[in-house]
Amino acid sequence: MKRRTFLTGAAALGLTAGTSAARAVAAESPPSGGITALPDEIATALARFRATIPVNFDRAYVENVVVPYFLSSFYEGERPKLPLIDLILSKENALPQDLWGLIYSEWQPTPEEGSTVFLQGLENRGENNLRKRIYFSAMTTDLYKPMYSEKVSAFFDELMDPKFADIPFMRHYLDYYFDLYWDLHVGVKGNAIPAEVREIGEAFNTVLAYRNPLQPIVYENYMAVRKRLDFLRTWIDERVEDIANGRIANPEKTLAWYWLKNAGDGTHFSKKDIIFECFHNFVALSQWGNSLYGIMSRLSENDGDKAVRSSFQKTMSGDFDHANGAPYTPLELFVMELFRTISPNSGSISAIHDARDSAYGESPHRSLGLSFERHSYLITPHTATSFSRELWKEPDTFDPDRYREVPTSADIDEEKCRQVGLARCPFDMTSFEVKDGRKVSITNSGFGTVFGVADGQPSPVCDFAGFAPFGFSYRRCPGEQLTIRVFEDFLRKVWKEKIIFRKLPLTQPGRVPIGPTAVIDDNIGFSR
Repeated sequence: MKRRTFLTGAAALGLTAGTSAARAVAAESPPSGGITALPDEIATALARFRATIPVNFDRAYVENVVVPYFLSSFYEGERPKLPLIDLILSKENALPQDLWGLIYSEWQPTPEEGSTVFLQGLENRGENNLRKRIYFSAMTTDLYKPMYSEKVSAFFDELMDPKFADIPFMRHYLDYYFDLYWDLHVGVKGNAIPAEVREIGEAFNTVLAYRNPLQPIVYENYMAVRKRLDFLRTWIDERVEDIANGRIANPEKTLAWYWLKNAGDGTHFSKKDIIFECFHNFVALSQWGNSLYGIMSRLSENDGDKAVRSSFQKTMSGDFDHANGAPYTPLELFVMELFRTISPNSGSISAIHDARDSAYGESPHRSLGLSFERHSYLITPHTATSFSRELWKEPDTFDPDRYREVPTSADIDEEKCRQVGLARCPFDMTSFEVKDGRKVSITNSGFGTVFGVADGQPSPVCDFAGFAPFGFSYRRCPGEQLTIRVFEDFLRKVWKEKIIFRKLPLTQPGRVPIGPTAVIDDNIGFSR
């Protein structure tokens, strides 16, 4: 049964939660307090819903994943005209209720086990968004070339070795992805990564890709993640200890090293938080696969986008790696436009609260004596905002030069805020000096967007609502510039080695989970 078909018959009364024998009986029995039995159509809908749940599903999974999934509502918010999200739309615990079991053993938020900045409200991040600044200290642009680029380039060299030419690419990518992931986070790759760690990563990504908890592939992978959670935490803890005590070569070439150095007394970034961030990034960096597939699809010689291919040729035929006084290099502009048009993360999720009472009286939950809890979320759209005709004259045109005409985060000060009609900047502009030996500060724009300043030289981002793939304001993804640098390295290799992509003539290509809600036909290959 399709989800919407069932919801039409029963969700209006919040009765889609009849997914266990005990609750179904309660729902079909006359409630106390003189309320009559539920209408026959509701009981029928409940019975039909119960029939869709495989009998082998663990009861705790049903109650904590299946039920919340069908009791969650998602609403699309407005397209921002300024790169801001009002504080009333909170990031605190802004994760679909059915996914908590992937990161906490108790199936619900348990911050004493560690937490992530991506699921924290601004009020809980410390003064001036401190938690975000500490996280970002590991991803400032000055670090990429000396600390991370060698690892990324080695990954792409292995991934695109000639022996892998003319075969489906994305399954191959997923087989190697966690070598780069763990090398960046804790300096471990290859055989040093236990099989259990690789398995939990792939299982995690599979759940995010398929999503519907009634599918056996989601159930099996969800439970596989839970089975290995304790092992993963312990393994990461040991690796972080190795970094802290200098027991690995070049610890400064890991993300965790900068988190350790800049965490201060740990109040807002404890060791448990570092461990948590290391595996919560399964979510954040899983979008690399979706992005990579989107880029190859557009550059494909026999099934791609002519405008993108032409722009790539034009960019790489010039002085693509030098900004010449501008905020961005031509290659960075090209990658930015790829992300605007691919939009691997379609929106920013906020937690909102279900109103139990309204102008029309008590909610059906309360009047019928039901204890089922609904969960509601609002999505601030990225894709629709990036293509807004109110923000761009020609949003459907692939045009990397569009970012030369809009403000950067270094431009948004009090004067700029007044020019757009605000009495003052929404955020005070402050700086956090890193404690890891670099002359680097983490500052912010008047809109709250965090960016780095190294040796007095700012490395801003595009602080304009029309560039939305990484979000807005204090909630903007801190991994944006790291991600852009990674794909710059990928495109340098493609250009230098004359790599071409083609859609393969496969009658039944494999289906591969490459990112959140993204399962694709694995039908693109490369050659030289």
